[in-house]
Amino acid sequence: MTDFLAEKRKQRLTILGSTGSIGSNTLDVVRQHPDRFEVFALSASTKVDLMLTQISQFKPQFAVMASEEHGKILAEKVIKNGFATKVLYGFDAIDMIASHESTDTVMAAIVGAAGLSSCLSAARAGKKLLLANKEALVVGGELFLSSVKAGNAQLLPIDSEHSAIFQCLPVDARTWKSSIDKIILTASGGPFRTREIESLKDVTPAQACAHPNWVMGRKISVDSATMMNKALEVIEAKYLFGVESNQIEVIIHPQSVIHSMVEFKDKSLLAQCGTPDMRGPIALGLSYPERIQNGSNAIDFKTIPALTFETMDSHDHQARFPGLSLAWQVLNAAPGTTIVLNAANEIAVQAFLDGLIRFDQIHAVNIETLSKVTPSKPGSLADLLGIDSISRDSAAATVKQLAV
Repeated sequence: MTDFLAEKRKQRLTILGSTGSIGSNTLDVVRQHPDRFEVFALSASTKVDLMLTQISQFKPQFAVMASEEHGKILAEKVIKNGFATKVLYGFDAIDMIASHESTDTVMAAIVGAAGLSSCLSAARAGKKLLLANKEALVVGGELFLSSVKAGNAQLLPIDSEHSAIFQCLPVDARTWKSSIDKIILTASGGPFRTREIESLKDVTPAQACAHPNWVMGRKISVDSATMMNKALEVIEAKYLFGVESNQIEVIIHPQSVIHSMVEFKDKSLLAQCGTPDMRGPIALGLSYPERIQNGSNAIDFKTIPALTFETMDSHDHQARFPGLSLAWQVLNAAPGTTIVLNAANEIAVQAFLDGLIRFDQIHAVNIETLSKVTPSKPGSLADLLGIDSISRDSAAATVKQLAV
């Protein structure tokens, strides 16, 4: 009887984007706590061999690949190895595992707007939703939050900055708005914080992906180098914590020890600190409200000579990171404009990674797309995806004009 009860207490996880950085770190935390967690389902985009390894180790009931091509390749390998996991493919299948009745917790780690539909599915099904996909809020906005409320889902932020803010806030969410004066998001400044601005046109994809503190996927690494990741995080924070856009500030903190801060009405300040290791916020999301070991190292203050901060007010930083200010612009523009910015940036970053445009032209694509696309207020998932599609087409046209 004891063993049966222990088994029933295990949290059953669906990990969307399991072969990416967040997904792999989530599985590492799961591996450390086999008595607490078991994997119900995994999804991935193209990394068939890594997915096969994960199936071998965690034995999920379902494994879903985004495309039919990769799904069929994985299915053949699963059968050849004698695994019992059922292989599916397509975004409908990803939505299914996100909302499946056997799933307790969904780690939403699909990069970009592609993860929106599955996030909505998990929210409507009332899951414990660990949100590493910031685009669910940047693109989904009020529609996504309404789905969370309607499904009575538990929404927990996984981005290190938003997890830090969450940890600094009062437990009673009803007191957030009345007690907060300001949210302060910290940014490392990425690999080009001190690089000559004139030389940014010569940045290569390899250089842009070499983050000094964090290990991340290629798209997010480029966003960190341009500070567009921080622009998206400003938008995410606005929706997550229900504050006004002018209550959100960004400062550069190169050491990445303080992950973010909250300033309260009485002018006291709470900061959350930790080593730059995503297993920290992931483990907290999995075990909340408890805290569990996750493999992260403790901060050794003897090895840190100083904690430094730089404001974004200087002309140098504004010229180096022009995309950051777009966050406040789109939040104060017509509903749906955040979707336009996100779509344009996804197209621009991929174009840079593919060698079609220069690093310094990513911002040009974003600005041009925002000037050409005027969205109507979205009221459904179809509306959101429609704005996203139009924006991508416009951004792709600009990329074609700029292509080197």
